[in-house]
Amino acid sequence: MIRELPNAQRMEQSLLGSLLVFPEVISLCRDADLSATEFFVPAHQKIYDAILEVADEGQAIDFERILQRLTENGDESSSGGLEYLSQLMDAAVSGAAAASYIETIQNKSQLRRLIETSDKIAEQAGTSNAQIDTILDDAERLVMDVTRKRRGTDFKSSREIVAEVKAELEMLRTSKGISGIRTGYAELDRMTNGFHPGDLIILAARPAMGKSALALNFASQVAQRNPGAVAIFSLEMPGASLVKRILSSIGRIDGSKLVSGKLDPEDLNNLNDACNILSERKIFIDDTSMIKVSQIFSKCRKLRSQEGSLSLIVIDYLQLISGGGRSDSRQQEVSEISRNLKILAKEMECPVIALSQLSRKVEERSDHEPQLSDLRESGSIEQDADIVMFIYREKYYAKDPDDNDPTETVDLSLKKHRNGETGKIELVFEKNCSLFSSKISEGELDRYAN
Repeated sequence: MIRELPNAQRMEQSLLGSLLVFPEVISLCRDADLSATEFFVPAHQKIYDAILEVADEGQAIDFERILQRLTENGDESSSGGLEYLSQLMDAAVSGAAAASYIETIQNKSQLRRLIETSDKIAEQAGTSNAQIDTILDDAERLVMDVTRKRRGTDFKSSREIVAEVKAELEMLRTSKGISGIRTGYAELDRMTNGFHPGDLIILAARPAMGKSALALNFASQVAQRNPGAVAIFSLEMPGASLVKRILSSIGRIDGSKLVSGKLDPEDLNNLNDACNILSERKIFIDDTSMIKVSQIFSKCRKLRSQEGSLSLIVIDYLQLISGGGRSDSRQQEVSEISRNLKILAKEMECPVIALSQLSRKVEERSDHEPQLSDLRESGSIEQDADIVMFIYREKYYAKDPDDNDPTETVDLSLKKHRNGETGKIELVFEKNCSLFSSKISEGELDRYAN
């Protein structure tokens, strides 16, 4: 049985008649970004295209011009010609209902797209030899393309973009504080102006440098200061262990006590306070090991749909992500993963922090300070990233057996910053509770902003 696709033929006729009799209706069509392809009847598509062409040329929309344009385009006969245009005009009573007609036409068009997409998904599911995760990700993306209802033209004029840039600069000039997402580290916020939506941030170090701890500090601080949810993908550490680290840093509780359970009354009070604080922060953890990029996309889309927005995504760590096995080498696979993480940041409209391992070349040098060339397995990580940061602990390499100081000064080096300055930031690392603190107080942010 052949089904009839959703359509609004009568309203298409009414809208076209209104355009021919009340030309000012074209402004409503432009505001709604109504396209010819959203009309169901092919003849209506051709008539509307002719109307748009005449309007774009700055000419008045009237019966004679539209009929002439249809003739020039070779569409007079297939669009019904003079007789059908006359019928459309006779049926037009007023332009008052045009906005309602446009909305209905677009809704029906979107329903048709959804049906077509569903048919395509069904066909792919029945015939594709791809892995199930790939099929599911493709299906989800196709449906999201429909439901997101992306409107607007592919291009913006320089005049439009200049106006946007001027408005943004004026806002930055007159506003106080950080324009991006605050990290809670004053010097870092000053250098980056906060992390920005769409940014891919690589945080890299050799093992045992504290990159996971710093990433969790970022997640906790961002969740404290921003309304959107924070997503953490922990590919190596179980979720419970991760939460213990966050509680340790919030409550300044020795992490070993949270492992052994040997907590004194003061520790228990601090733990209770830390639990209350963490429970109020919108942090969501996924500890699936060997997760695929397609799964990360899917889970982030779902979380954003549930929570309204994402403030930050943290992935610990990049080299443990499974690429699906379609690449010829691991280097190509990591390159593909890093490109997809940049796409993830843009699609989710939030920064993505991806942790990365460094190659052993760091250990072979006398100074041990990381360089961009030390990024493991792929130079495309550096290329795709907006910010690349390294953690360097000089004391770690000193290996002084008499050094029992629980705190240590650590260098956080910005080696790449696509939109700003690079340099070093000194952080204080309290090893027992996995807490990184800024040497400059939070109150200094206002001074930097002025």
